[in-house]
Amino acid sequence: MSLSVTLCALLLTLGIGALCAWRGAAEPNPHRGPRLIPYRFLMVLCGALLLYLAAHVLSLLGVTTGAR
Repeated sequence: MSLSVTLCALLLTLGIGALCAWRGAAEPNPHRGPRLIPYRFLMVLCGALLLYLAAHVLSLLGVTTGAR
């Protein structure tokens, strides 16, 4: 992927992760029933994807991120 596509994916993942963090921290409403979307799990997945995309951005910029 190019740098611009990777940065767009990184920003999109950051936004989705922030939304999931906000929704996951909300108090449950027993009158509306159980939550059908696992927001905390999705937030953790977004965090893992953010780490991967950040390493990809650094490698595109020429920074060595792994052992050679």
